[in-house]
Amino acid sequence: MLEKMADFFETRLDGYDEHMMTGIEAADEFYPFTAKQLPTAENCHVLDLGCGTGLELQEYYPLNPSAKITGVDLSQGMLSALKKKFSDKDITLICDSYFDVPFGVSLFDCAVSVESLHHFTKEEKVPLYVKLHRALKEGGYFVLTDYFSLSDEEEQMHRQNLIALKAEQGIADDAFYHYDTPLTVKHETEALLEAGFSSVEVLKNWGATCTIKAVK
Repeated sequence: MLEKMADFFETRLDGYDEHMMTGIEAADEFYPFTAKQLPTAENCHVLDLGCGTGLELQEYYPLNPSAKITGVDLSQGMLSALKKKFSDKDITLICDSYFDVPFGVSLFDCAVSVESLHHFTKEEKVPLYVKLHRALKEGGYFVLTDYFSLSDEEEQMHRQNLIALKAEQGIADDAFYHYDTPLTVKHETEALLEAGFSSVEVLKNWGATCTIKAVK
């Protein structure tokens, strides 16, 4: 049965870190790699979309212990676990959908998201990325590490499967349900460019997982 996004993660808090680090191919490589792409300037401000329990922050804080983090996630349980891990750090946590939270204007040096955005269509992402672009300072950038469909056909298959499951289960609302529907890298890039980012580059990939850097 499909579960609403927040409920899915809330009920899987126990064992979440272990699952992410051991159950996802190359996680032990892409979390450190992602952290190394984030700014090292003292007191820089980073927005973390779908921050979860802060697995990327575990790799980032040793590189920049003074960084200010604003983390957004749907799961209060995940945020509580994150706060407990980093109780001595300058962190602002927001329990809400990053589609709904106002990010402000020119506030962040960088934004990051790891393994969170593969549930949404290009049409849903473009307004989010417009908002994110506006929130970055001049010269700011967005680092996205996620997994992607390897073809248009695969992308369409995932989306059609979700539509069919919702129909079978009598789900008619527009709420987000947990089901992976990754875009292709091409469509992800198009969404970022349409949102106003000046350049989009794939920095590294591990099979279907890629780290993408989009510069304002």
